Amino acid sequence: MSDRGIDARQSRLDLAEVISRSPWPDQVNNGEEGDYPYLANFSKSLPHNEFGEVDAAAYNALLRALSTQDNEDFERIPTGCENARRLINPQAGLAFDVEGPDPQSLTIPPAPRIDSARNSAEAVELYWMALSRDIPFTAYESHRLIAEAAQDLSELSDYRAPKIGGRITPATIFRGDTRGDLRGPYLSQFLLRDIQYGTLRIPQRQDTVSDADYLTAWDDWLAVQRGCQVEPERRNQQDRRYLRSGRDIAHYVHFDALYEAYLNAALILLDLNAPFDQGNPYVHTRRQEGFGTYGGPHLLSLVTEVATRALKAQWFQKWFVHRRLRPEAFGGRVHAHLTNLRDYSMIDSEVLESRALKATYGKFGTFLLPQAFPEGSPVHPSYGSGHATVAGACVTVLKAWFDESWVLPEPVVSNEDGTELVPFTGPDANRLTVGGELDKVASNIATARNIGGVHWRSDYTESVRLGEAVAIGILRDQVRVNHEAATFGLTRFDGTRMTI
Repeated sequence: MSDRGIDARQSRLDLAEVISRSPWPDQVNNGEEGDYPYLANFSKSLPHNEFGEVDAAAYNALLRALSTQDNEDFERIPTGCENARRLINPQAGLAFDVEGPDPQSLTIPPAPRIDSARNSAEAVELYWMALSRDIPFTAYESHRLIAEAAQDLSELSDYRAPKIGGRITPATIFRGDTRGDLRGPYLSQFLLRDIQYGTLRIPQRQDTVSDADYLTAWDDWLAVQRGCQVEPERRNQQDRRYLRSGRDIAHYVHFDALYEAYLNAALILLDLNAPFDQGNPYVHTRRQEGFGTYGGPHLLSLVTEVATRALKAQWFQKWFVHRRLRPEAFGGRVHAHLTNLRDYSMIDSEVLESRALKATYGKFGTFLLPQAFPEGSPVHPSYGSGHATVAGACVTVLKAWFDESWVLPEPVVSNEDGTELVPFTGPDANRLTVGGELDKVASNIATARNIGGVHWRSDYTESVRLGEAVAIGILRDQVRVNHEAATFGLTRFDGTRMTI
């Protein structure tokens, strides 16, 4: 073997040695599966009775497959409908990876329980999100429904969201919890500005849909829990607008490629000639510039590469650790309890007594959580969110690559009907930094899934940190195997700075 061959082998052994020295976490769930069997966990597309409760034998068949990890056992899991929707990739979390942390070497905290005030608070937020999907973000400050939602959310005992003076306001409602999330317009500049894709300049006018909500009737809801196929939502290519409402951004995340927004962000930043992080070795060279390493091609491949690695880590959490109930299924439990179909008195009372539920019943005649998608959620457990995990990973790469403090020039915002972009001239116009707007785009995309009704707030907040951990591990491996002396500096989602 040549000297290069020996060195190549040793570099791979060195990366493997890092994994062997890393602490392996305990994987702990919230105990609901034992305390409330067959009622508080994900069971979509399995057989359900007339109350929407999963058949015990079918759920145990799912648990058996997860225990044996045998493909034939997964194939034997019963279905709730003929040609039922298929379970999404439960074996992904069993894969190994050759770069970054092992998918099972990371963890997220136990999810909020169905009997907790935190779960109630997250559910109340989802009902208000559903009720306000069609309100333009630019109208939040003056809209009566947003004021009512902010008041209701402010009174909850364990609502973990950004507040001003201890209260939710129209300026903080439905936003993420980083500093960047609270500056400027609701939507990140990276979801609005034109994208330069080679010789193609792409305005971010998106397909939009009208104000249709789904699964607000019991029979429709029950059929979807059983996995029955429904007519898919259609893209509307005749009505393309800039994103301007919860409905628009929920539709965006119904069809997006998971890393789409972050590849776009990378292209926007490269087009703007945004400065790289000072740890990039080619910032300081006179006769060389980066390309395959520490240049544009390296970045554009890396920002997408981390996505699938992050998904494997999250899919292990979803299927093998937490199996959290989807919000639509929880809405069914709430409806059954309040209409005396079943006694689910384990549900924390704050959601049952909220103004959000009263407003939902007044509009739809049921207490079911209105969904933005005809099929409701995907057929995999809720905790954590795949979109949020990918967001955390991709945004971490971008924050490490660019100078986070650089202020984006000439910020824009969509007008209320989404027909054009107008200059943003608010008090934060000169404070929209690369780092802040990257944190915001991660929050926007992850929260859009909540606005659609398919995820909880903690599915987002914990998952971006899991994605961040995956990306940090990959960036460390990149620094180890590349020849140049490089470092990456970045601000984590908790606000702390780190150097790789």
